Amino acid sequence: MKRVLLVDDEQASSEIIRFLIHKNRFPLEIIGEARNGKDAVRKIKRWMPDLVFLDIEMPGLNGLEVMEKINEEVNHKIDFIIITAFDTFTYAQQALRLGAKDFLLKPVMYEQFCETMKRVVGYGYCDNPFFNQLMEYIDEHYMEELNCADCARKFHMSQSNIARLCKKYLNMSFTEFYNDVRVRKAKEMLEEGVPIKDAAASVGYRNLNYFYRIFKKKYQVPPKEYIQRKFKKD
Repeated sequence: MKRVLLVDDEQASSEIIRFLIHKNRFPLEIIGEARNGKDAVRKIKRWMPDLVFLDIEMPGLNGLEVMEKINEEVNHKIDFIIITAFDTFTYAQQALRLGAKDFLLKPVMYEQFCETMKRVVGYGYCDNPFFNQLMEYIDEHYMEELNCADCARKFHMSQSNIARLCKKYLNMSFTEFYNDVRVRKAKEMLEEGVPIKDAAASVGYRNLNYFYRIFKKKYQVPPKEYIQRKFKKD
């Protein structure tokens, strides 16, 4: 379960995020809140959250300055979702350059929040708690050799039931979902500069040719070309 810090000088804004997380049963544990930039930096360093909802406009340090300090001083992967009342290209450019995963515009709306969480967490969580647990388990154990039978035994479900739920909520098979998680994790590593062979091995692909095929199927280009395009764009 990802640990979350809410950073906003407006209590009402944090309460909306908290409500939406609980309403949708996202596998997120809210570990605390901060009301200004300096307090945010202090709590991020102390608690090392996995995900931070970060307001741009705050007293003291603003959200972008908080991200700059954390990038300089913290050696821990933290995902940031920027919250702002200003839909400006300049803010977006700066935040993305600092590593922001996505944006939420105030006032935060239900559909916007769910779409953002789908992009950041990887998949939309559903109203079936057993299936949510299954998705979270795969997301945390993707580097292992998992199959539908193993997961069925672990979660005391039949393989046919897991297959039906994957089709219902994801519109893909168990194997497709499993490969999708692995290749997405590998893509994140490639974007951080990890060599292709190492990224493939880290997510559990021993056969490099198979990894190339799966990667190209999802992203339409082979890993090497994806990296070249990514860094050329940056």
